Amino acid sequence: MLKAILILPFNVLVSIPLLILYFSGFKIIGTKNILLLSLMPILFIIGITLMVWTMKLFAKTGKGSPAPWNPINKLIISGPYAYVRNPMLLGVFFFLGGECLLFQSWPLTYYLLIFIGINLIYFPLVEEKGLYKRYGSEYLEYKRKVPRLFPRLTPYHPKKD
Repeated sequence: MLKAILILPFNVLVSIPLLILYFSGFKIIGTKNILLLSLMPILFIIGITLMVWTMKLFAKTGKGSPAPWNPINKLIISGPYAYVRNPMLLGVFFFLGGECLLFQSWPLTYYLLIFIGINLIYFPLVEEKGLYKRYGSEYLEYKRKVPRLFPRLTPYHPKKD
């Protein structure tokens, strides 16, 4: 699990943003916009919470990691997965959004938008097909009832829904 954390989220959330900031000639710009200042920690907290929660579920419930070399062996539909199919990805989006506000960097904002776009293409074309192959009709039912990125208002329960 540590290898998956170091390679995947660390690179997406730390290494690549640092390189973007370094090569874009980043300079700290002060802001007096109270909305941006108050929104930034909220995005970081939501992002970290979702990422840690889902990583724990991957290890404990799914007996795997988000890495392709150590996939989960059980479909996870509890915790935040009862509301949305990709809570870990949402956590990454929120965290990167917090970084954009913290550094007030247009290049980081472009990176976030490109990252979102790539994942909006990748998940339906690759990830979801792999989940269907592994979990079959159980995943199809879950996919039908739980949205990819915009959470349900009530948790998904396979026997009740």
